[in-house]
Amino acid sequence: MLAALPPNSPDDLEERRIGNVEIRPTELQVLIDGRRAGLTVREFELFYVLAERLDRVVQRAEIYQLVWGGRMPRRDRSVDVLIRKVRRKLELVAPEWAYIHTHFGIGYRFTPERVAQQT
Repeated sequence: MLAALPPNSPDDLEERRIGNVEIRPTELQVLIDGRRAGLTVREFELFYVLAERLDRVVQRAEIYQLVWGGRMPRRDRSVDVLIRKVRRKLELVAPEWAYIHTHFGIGYRFTPERVAQQT
């Protein structure tokens, strides 16, 4: 079982919609407006951790614990690198949206927000 997913059987996990995002845990898929984001298993785990804590700032150490299943090594940047990869993939599918927000010195928050159009 994946570290980030609840300790149920995969069949017990339900699909979830948050705005234009559809999360399919049994398939390890994230769809935005029906288009697959193409996340790897680890990227999906990170996304799932944040989405399950909608609008809550999740500390980097907690994310590391939930996704990697251990204590975050000092000065480790794994969470930040993975966040950057997930953001990049989400932006390719929906450039007009921001999903993962940084709270400097603390962690990250998942909240779908439209990006202001620049003219």
